[in-house]
Amino acid sequence: MTKLNGFAKGEVINYKQWTDNEFSITVKSEIGPYVAGQFTKLALPDENGNWLRRAYSFVNSPNHKLGSNCMEFLIIDVPNGDLSPKLGQLHLGDEIYVGEKPSGFMTLAEIPETATNLWLLSTGTAIGPFLSMLAEIETQTRFDNVILVHAVRTRQELVYQDLIEKFKQDYTGKLTYLPIVSREKHQHIMSGRIPDLLKDGGLMQAVNLTPDTESSFFYLCGNPAMVHDTRDVLLELGFQKHLRRSAGHFSFENYW
Repeated sequence: MTKLNGFAKGEVINYKQWTDNEFSITVKSEIGPYVAGQFTKLALPDENGNWLRRAYSFVNSPNHKLGSNCMEFLIIDVPNGDLSPKLGQLHLGDEIYVGEKPSGFMTLAEIPETATNLWLLSTGTAIGPFLSMLAEIETQTRFDNVILVHAVRTRQELVYQDLIEKFKQDYTGKLTYLPIVSREKHQHIMSGRIPDLLKDGGLMQAVNLTPDTESSFFYLCGNPAMVHDTRDVLLELGFQKHLRRSAGHFSFENYW
């Protein structure tokens, strides 16, 4: 097996199964510094000794109680995937490799200082980096309102409910959580797609807040179709894409 440059050896220290194909693993490894919202790569060898690797976002803040060298990742087991099925078969104490240099610009530091209302729009496992951000004291103190939207297919996929409830208590009224389920009907849970609910105003009505270009900033994270369509709706509503050289109102990360 060839040496894997840029990766540090790690150990699986926790595993939680959420659904038949969705799980979280916590890995202990000595890697470079990271901030909430970023991602790194996980790697395992295949049967022939070739390395399989894929990027995953941190669910935890680097400032959490276990320390920054303990990192949690939310993963979906992709049918016929190369790496994710192997990750799903790991046990406590198993060896795994973690990218030493985390990256990504979907962070609190990239949000313009003028933004006081933060909209976090996610699908599926892409809620992970937003949970990382919500765990930061800066998010609690900096924004007047934080809206966490999580769109999934079934209610069972609404993961981390206990953690989200704790965040709601910590934020003392500043945090609004809006779950959306597309393939089931449930009382008190919205149904549909994020871009459609944004376009027809249903999303704003549900959270009792209307975004504006003076105070609002959006992060979009999830499947490319949601990101693409939501971006188009935001542009239609008069919001501009945020660039590092030119402040705007939204930025995004495809999670696929």
